[in-house]
Amino acid sequence: MGRATWRWPLWLGLAAVLSHCGGGGGGAGVAAPTAASQGNLVAGTEIAGGNAGIQPVTPAQPDPTATTPATPVPWRVAEVATGLSNPWALAFLPDRRMLITERGGRMRLRQPNGAAPAGGDQVSGVPAVLAEGQGGLLDVVVDPGFATNRRIYFSFAEGTSSLNGTAVARAELDADARALSNVVVIFRQQPKVASTGHFGSRLVFDRDGRLFVTLGERLLDTQRGFAQDLARDNGKVMRIDTDGQPSAGNPFAPVAGTHSDSIWSYGHRNPQGAALHPSTGELWLSEHGPQGGDEINRIAPGANYGWPIISYGQEYGTTTQVGEGTAKAGMVQPVTYWETIDGSAWSGGQKSSIAPSGLAFYTADAIPQWKGNLFVGALAGTALWRLTLDGNAVTSRERLLADRGERIRDVRQGPDGWLYLLTDASPNGKLLRLQAQ
Repeated sequence: MGRATWRWPLWLGLAAVLSHCGGGGGGAGVAAPTAASQGNLVAGTEIAGGNAGIQPVTPAQPDPTATTPATPVPWRVAEVATGLSNPWALAFLPDRRMLITERGGRMRLRQPNGAAPAGGDQVSGVPAVLAEGQGGLLDVVVDPGFATNRRIYFSFAEGTSSLNGTAVARAELDADARALSNVVVIFRQQPKVASTGHFGSRLVFDRDGRLFVTLGERLLDTQRGFAQDLARDNGKVMRIDTDGQPSAGNPFAPVAGTHSDSIWSYGHRNPQGAALHPSTGELWLSEHGPQGGDEINRIAPGANYGWPIISYGQEYGTTTQVGEGTAKAGMVQPVTYWETIDGSAWSGGQKSSIAPSGLAFYTADAIPQWKGNLFVGALAGTALWRLTLDGNAVTSRERLLADRGERIRDVRQGPDGWLYLLTDASPNGKLLRLQAQ
């Protein structure tokens, strides 16, 4: 256990004009798909399914001002583990031990108190990863049936600097949780591309045991329009079975040579946070905008989230709006978005990015004032955002941990009811725990 630092939450009055932000990418615009196709194109052919039932919604409220903020909650943050190297994801085993991935390619096992087990904490059997740019060993999740099948799933960048993509593997963890066996890659992004950015890569099981996989648009300026192309995996959310096959009920028809029938939604930029809404079971995402325009999205099957045709962000180093504007018929608006790192009113000029990553709904009773809130980690914004909700609408936003100046990569609710965070640093990335005072 590390030192504990005591904090009272800082309540921020947030302007009604909104706050945007994002984290990497940019470049030239792309022609919009025809109105008839709504972007549901595979190799130039309209395919079945898609967003025919999705209605455009009113523009999102980016940064609502809290008119009746909740009572401030006394809490503290404890450093549970330190000395991690660019940790990316955290998963709890049924016995409360933790798996932690490091982007460089190492998976680590930690005790419930954060300590390394006797003999070291490295889990063997992880395949080679491409640890370049934003790539490496990324997310990890535990199978809902782990008690009987010992399976875990993890995502990683594979390939070379000149040709690579996001992959998802399934493996079995031995009884001591020290070694992986029967490692099988069940999904590979296609096509691979010459970029080491925007792998996306969050994994979430839905209530039916199907696996959501988020995929970034891969950052390349010349290919950003591929997020609208259902023949390519760029900028998509996939829904697959645990053997990698497309799940029943997916919205798009199969097309030979593509993953079209694995696609759940499209028009994404780089979703690096994902969580199921505890009441509805819907998938929610945190998504990097470019310069400004970071988003929280509710994901509907077959829906088009607009990138790069619409965005609340700017081209890098300029004040030029990305795409055609902030809204378009047939494209879904975010629940909320950011224009600045700290959520203060934006009055013109260049926007800035919080660069959102980990995402978690808080459902425990340990801090009852937080129950039902949504927590969002910020990388460039070096903070943890607390969003209060009324149904699906954000009613207030609070910026926590900003004074620590640490990049928050992952956010998870622990089996003890506290919030656990990973800070993205090397050589001193940390596992933090937020708990009641």
